[in-house]
Amino acid sequence: MTEQMYSHRFVIVAAVFVTSLITANIMAVKLIGVFGIVLNAGILIFPLSYIFGDVLTEVYGYRTARRVIWLGFFCNLLAVAAISIGGLLPAAPIWEGQAAYEEILGYTPRLLAASFIAYLVGEFVNSIVLAKMKVATEGRFLWSRTITSTVVGQGLDSLIFVVLAFAGAIPVSALLPIILTQWIIKSAYEALATPFTYLVVNRLKHAEGVDVYDRDTSFNPLPIGR
Repeated sequence: MTEQMYSHRFVIVAAVFVTSLITANIMAVKLIGVFGIVLNAGILIFPLSYIFGDVLTEVYGYRTARRVIWLGFFCNLLAVAAISIGGLLPAAPIWEGQAAYEEILGYTPRLLAASFIAYLVGEFVNSIVLAKMKVATEGRFLWSRTITSTVVGQGLDSLIFVVLAFAGAIPVSALLPIILTQWIIKSAYEALATPFTYLVVNRLKHAEGVDVYDRDTSFNPLPIGR
């Protein structure tokens, strides 16, 4: 598989990545209680974007992963814009769900900005850490790369989102437990999914005949450069 030609396997991985991201953002409006811990429902699927982000970087390299990360960003932006416009359109007289639509699918600018910034920082750091560790370890110890990159990426994602979204709105003493809880749960999710990640990565490398090492890659997050 060359850089300019993408197989159906790559398309599936990219589609799962983007779908996980968009679905998680929609599900995040619901708060759930798990063993006395309050979380948003998006935590059930959002870590999949990191798992498949790891797969993209490990198999196809950082340059390809960078394209998919930006694809996810713009697809999510399109979804948010479409949902927002749908909320502004006049409701039919026979439809009584306008208030519910706005309450569930409405986005506040602050939360939206926090989510987008946290996503970009977290995903790019995750991909960069994994790509550099792959070169440093000469492709060995995949588990160390996936877990370490996720711990760093998810940590920044949780930190940036919670601070930007809630600083000033809730006590500072309450921010740290929220950040730590999300970070630990998301990282544990990745660790538990390690056998699945190994399975997908190994099958893709064999089927695609590709295993990219980013030795001379520019890690600029903008989709330019080598």
